[in-house]
Amino acid sequence: MTDGMSGLPGEISREAIWPGGKGQALEPGLYLVSTPIGNLRDITLRALDVLAAADTVLAEDTRVSRRLLDAYGIRAELQPYHDHNGEKVRPHILAALEAGKRIALVSDAGTPLVSDPGFKLAREVIAAGHKVIAIPGASAVLAALAIAGLPTDCFTFAGFPPPKTGARETWLAEMGRSPGSLVVYEGASRLPASLASMAKVLGDRPAAVCRELTKLHEEARRGTLAGLAEHYAEAGPPRGEVVIVIGPPSETGWDEARIDAALKRVLAEMRVKDAAAEIAAQSGWARRDVYARALALRDKG
Repeated sequence: MTDGMSGLPGEISREAIWPGGKGQALEPGLYLVSTPIGNLRDITLRALDVLAAADTVLAEDTRVSRRLLDAYGIRAELQPYHDHNGEKVRPHILAALEAGKRIALVSDAGTPLVSDPGFKLAREVIAAGHKVIAIPGASAVLAALAIAGLPTDCFTFAGFPPPKTGARETWLAEMGRSPGSLVVYEGASRLPASLASMAKVLGDRPAAVCRELTKLHEEARRGTLAGLAEHYAEAGPPRGEVVIVIGPPSETGWDEARIDAALKRVLAEMRVKDAAAEIAAQSGWARRDVYARALALRDKG
């Protein structure tokens, strides 16, 4: 699988690099421009060209985006666009596009629309018949997935888990059925509680906590969900932005329903401890997780 571009760099036409020719005006449309997630050097040349040539740059936080533009000497007109003003602002954006304007959209960091504002705007722009052009670049999801040391051939990005424990564990039980690696964002202050929920619901899967990506203190702490939960319970919440990558379910295909069914069968003949040991050996689940489920089943009769 490739990104759809074949051949050597020398075979890429000038038109592919500079639509319309370098220095000429961009065509009208909405440009979704990826910005750095930490290191300001992680901005593409094409992104800088678009930001410099756009009639207006829509920004989640104009103060954050102004620092980026100032770093590269770009004096673009900035206007706020976020979840709170989007409904009011979108008609004006559509009118500007109808008048032939070039509009760029950026979020505070990374790729717009990925757990950031922009989806409703892009959908309405498409429905109105205007062009929507992606200017790809930095993404915390892909950066974390690349350094986690976990399978990358199939993965699910699930955004932020619910903040409350009960809702989070219900959500994890659903998302945890995805066949590949699971990638989530989490606030640093909620990381210990979130990891504890993940270990409880998903079992002792391999995982990585990636934080401060592309910044000076970048870290990827790898281990099991239980081990990581224990570490952050003791160490407390870390600093910085956090991405959690969780390995896929066991290849044996033992989900919670299959574990419970097997336990019900053997609990009729064995003590809880022995039943848990046998099913843990068969399934590859951590013994303590199977034991906890066995106790719950026994108590339910």
